[in-house]
This record gives sequence, C-alpha cells and structure tokens, in this order.
Amino acid sequence: MNTAELKQWGEREAKGLSLRLAASPNPPAVDSDVIGHRREVLVCVGGACISCGAEKVAARFQDRIEAMNLEVDVRLVATGCVGCCDLGVVVQVLPDDVLYRRVTEKDVDAVVQSHLVDGDIVESLLHQPEGQATPYRNAAEMPFFKYQQKIVLENSGVIDPERIDEYVALEGYAALAKALTELQPEQVVEEVKTSGLRGRGGGGFSVGMKWSMLASAPGDHKHVICNADEGDPGAFMDRSVLESDPHRVLEGMLLAGFATGASHGVIYVRAEYPLAIKRLQLAIDQAREHNLLGENILDSSFAFEIEIRVGAGAFVCGEETALIASVEGQRGQPSPRPPYPTQSGLNREPSMINNVETFANIPPIIRRGGAWYAAIGTEKSTGTKVFALAGAITNTGLVEVPMGTTLRTLVFDVGGGVPNGRTFKAAQTGGPSGGCIPAEHLDTPLDFDSLQALGSIMGSGGLIVMDETSCMVDVARFFMDFCVDESCGKCPPCRVGTYQMLHMLEKICEGRAGEDELERMESLADVVSTASLCGLGMTAPNPVLSTMRHFRAEYDAHILDHRCPAGVCRKLLTFSILEDQCTGCSLCARNCPVDVIHKFDDRKQFWIDTTDCIHCGQCFDVCRFDAVLKE
Repeated sequence: MNTAELKQWGEREAKGLSLRLAASPNPPAVDSDVIGHRREVLVCVGGACISCGAEKVAARFQDRIEAMNLEVDVRLVATGCVGCCDLGVVVQVLPDDVLYRRVTEKDVDAVVQSHLVDGDIVESLLHQPEGQATPYRNAAEMPFFKYQQKIVLENSGVIDPERIDEYVALEGYAALAKALTELQPEQVVEEVKTSGLRGRGGGGFSVGMKWSMLASAPGDHKHVICNADEGDPGAFMDRSVLESDPHRVLEGMLLAGFATGASHGVIYVRAEYPLAIKRLQLAIDQAREHNLLGENILDSSFAFEIEIRVGAGAFVCGEETALIASVEGQRGQPSPRPPYPTQSGLNREPSMINNVETFANIPPIIRRGGAWYAAIGTEKSTGTKVFALAGAITNTGLVEVPMGTTLRTLVFDVGGGVPNGRTFKAAQTGGPSGGCIPAEHLDTPLDFDSLQALGSIMGSGGLIVMDETSCMVDVARFFMDFCVDESCGKCPPCRVGTYQMLHMLEKICEGRAGEDELERMESLADVVSTASLCGLGMTAPNPVLSTMRHFRAEYDAHILDHRCPAGVCRKLLTFSILEDQCTGCSLCARNCPVDVIHKFDDRKQFWIDTTDCIHCGQCFDVCRFDAVLKE
C-alpha cells in the first residue's frame, strides 16, 4: 500500500463512520449525503467500564439487535474510554446524541425497545447529579466535558480500538504519509520543536530537543522506546490511551523513528495492563499487515519495527536507564548519566524514550503543524494535558484540558467539586514524586513552572483530591512508604534515606516525635534529593516537604499536642462509646484484640477501658450504629 491508497482507504472508511465523525471533536470533511447505519450504539469497553460489566452489556445489545432484526438500521460499536469513569457503563446513541450512564445488562432491553424501536429516550438512565433540576441528555451538556479540549483523547470513546480502518477513517496514519512524502526528517523534528511539546512523563524536557539529540547521534542502529510503565498511584492516563487508541501511539513512534533515523521501537508496558497489551499487539499486527510497519513502509525506503516488552511493574523503571536495563533483561536499576540514552542506550546504541501521552501528541502536530499546537496552552507549557481525577471528587475519570487551566477549574468545574458537603483541602499532583497543593492556591495554573514553584510537579498527570478528612502527615507517610517499597536499593541516599524519613513520619503519626524532628527531617530530605542517583530518590521528599510547607500546623499538632486534627492517626485518638447510641450488640467487644471493651453491670451498653486501649480503631470500624466516638 502506498500513500495514495492510504488516503483512498481513509476516505472510503470515513463514509461508513459518518455518524461518529459528525460527533467527534475534530471531524474530517465527509460527504453529508453518505450515511451508514441509521443509528449507532457506542458501548465503552475501557478498563473501568469493563469492571462494571461492559462486555456483558455489549453482548446483550448485540443479541437484542439481532433478535429484533435491527442489524440494518443499528450498529453496535465497542469503543475505548469515554472519560467519565464513575458513570460506567457508559452507552451513547448516535445521531440522537444521547448518553446513558450506569447501564447494566438488565437495562439493555429497555434501551433497545424504548429508544431504538419506539424512539423514546430512557430518562431514568440519563445522568442527573444531586441538585440538578433536569438530567443531562448528552456529553456536551455535562460540565465534565465542557472545559475539555481533546487532542490526545480525540478518538477515545469514538472509534473501535481493535479496528485499524476506524483509526484510518479519522485521518489515522495521515501524518506518517505526510512525513514520508512531503517532509525531510529534520523538518519533522523542527515541527516538534515549533510545537513546544514537553515530555508528558513527568520531567517536562523538550521533546524536539530530545529528538534532535538522537537524530544527530552517530550510529546505524537507533531505538525509539515508549515508556508505558505507568507507576503513579491513582494514574491511568497511559493505560486508557493504549486501550482506546493504540494506533495513535504506533504512529507517533513511527514518526519519531523517521525523524531520528531509528529503525526499531519498543513499547515497555507493565503486565498489570493485559487489555492494553492485547490491543497493542493487535494494532501492531494490523499495521504490519497493511504495510505500515516493517520494510518499505507505504512504498517508501523507510523501515521500522515495533515490539512489546512486558515489565513487572517497578516504579523505578519509569527512570530511563532503569527502563532500558529492564528491557535488556537485567534488574531495573538506574545508571549514572552521562552517557545519556541518546548517546548509549538500549544495547549500548543511541536510544530515545518518550511516554505514551507524548507520542500520542505527535500525529496531530505533524498533520496540523507545530504552530497550531503552540497556540494552545501557555507560552512555556504548550498544548493540552491529560489528568486522571481521583480521590475526594465528584466526577472521577480521565480529562484533557489546555495547559494553564487552573486547579479550581479542574476540581470544581470539570470534577464537580468535593462530594458529601465536605471542603477541599489539597490536591496531590505528580504522584509520589509530586506535592500537595492547598486550597489557597486553587487558582494556580496547571503548567510545569507554576507547579514547580509550589513544590510540586506535573508528573504524568495523576491528580488526587483530598478533603478535610485527610491527614496531610499521613498522606506524606503513605507516599514515603511507597517510595521505600519501590526503591531499587542501588544508592544509599535513596535506600537508607527514604527509610529513615518514613521512620520519622511514623513517629510523628504515633505521637512519639520530639520537637526537633521536623528540622532533622528537612535536613535529611535535602541529602536524599541532592545525592540520590535517579529521579525516584531525588523527588521522593517532595510530598513531605510540600506538606510541611503548606500544612505545618498539622505537623505541630501531632508533635506538640499529640493530636491528629483530621482524626486519621489512630495512635493519637481516644475511643469511647456513646451510651445513648449503643444497642448492646457486643460487636465491638467481640472484635477488640486486647479485650478492653466491657459491658456495664447494670445495663446492656458497653464501655471502653482506655488505660490499656491500643488505639487500633477496630471498635469504630465494626460498629453499625455510630455509637463509637473517636476524638
């Protein structure tokens, strides 16, 4: 297949996708008189919706469509992630532009009969948040989608990720064809530089600069590596892209190979992503079958191959040299730099690593030009950023907003604010390497430089929201415990330093720390961040330092007053039983590990002997009548 045949293929397939093309964020031009099926039912089969039963829902839809002889008029499409993961299973009906949420297998018959046959929307399945007078009919009406600008996710939830023809219909591989027929490799690099794209894996290094370094490196055999080892707690951006639009990542890697003179690509993905691995391998097989991988791609002289390497899920393998060591079959440990991977990487040959989201940005940049991309976002942080919203937030899921969008907009407008009438306390960005941003900085623009000024980082895009029930000392302890567990142990500053910092935080949480503990911890944090070999150790103190900076009063309360203001650190809590609430069920007494809960001699209620209480909180956890008080 050559570039002309690719274009014809895309135009032909686009005609059959007319309903979805009209609803996509960036619809290509399609003859309006060409209509495929009268209706399409889009069922999200991304990871989150699959966990809610999406595969059974899709199968039931197909069964009912066939049983009622609707195949001519109605087509079922299994798509990737729509983004609003808390509403799964998500089903959309086009061209009616209706979005149903939390659809179960039992709801399918009603949708088929009422909507597809009778033409009546099933109102009970529309999304209607608490306090909302009327339900939302479609995605466009929902604030969750209103503030988004989709570039990386433009095909997610629109196409079937297991069909290459649907990707081609939405200008898939058009950027590769343009590069092979109209551009020189150095021109592709220049477009990426013009775009201002910075690495979305966390470091924020100039992508164009990195590509230029590999392009100028001597050597006949070079490698392009995609880091899909997404290790941050609460992060699922890369997984969703791989599951929803795998060909986009392949095309980004192909463009990188053409631009830098590389002929070999590796996608390093963690084994915990079986659906992503399955769809990636299918995409690779399809691309190879259609002359988009291998020798003489699109009848050109360009040759490029991609293979998948599955990792065990080590957080340290997010570091470039550790990732390369793992790909080579060695233990995933970092190496001193220089030499940098672009000088000596995989198999001691020049190599370049970008993450999934970075590669997913490349095809639209080459199609529309670097200047188009640079006009989005801010001057120094161009384009969009994909965030995974999690924690104490109403709308959890995957969103893509322009760089520079404020934290307030993301949390309250897109995310719907904090549920259950609670107040926003902080947002953790950047995962274990990031920091906590307090309420007074809600109007901070989300870009690389602004977050760094607050003691946090952009990271890969995980954003965890916390309310007043979160203890910031305990949050710092949690992330430090993660770093201790994930440290490869190669260098003492990280191996020993993070363990000692965790020990200090545990002492604070248990009320055993002295007044000099914070000063000692700050001094140790400086050593760990300065002397560690790789980014894991260098950034491990960030959650501690940012919480100490913005929530110093909570640390003081733990150390000086032996009190946890959020009521989380149980060693600092006192448990008692409210006599008027106690029903005498004895569940608390039966679960107490030290037998300090006793029944009154003259009545059925129970009481706690606090003298020997170990503050485990079992009584609070098991009580069904809110009779146990912690303070």
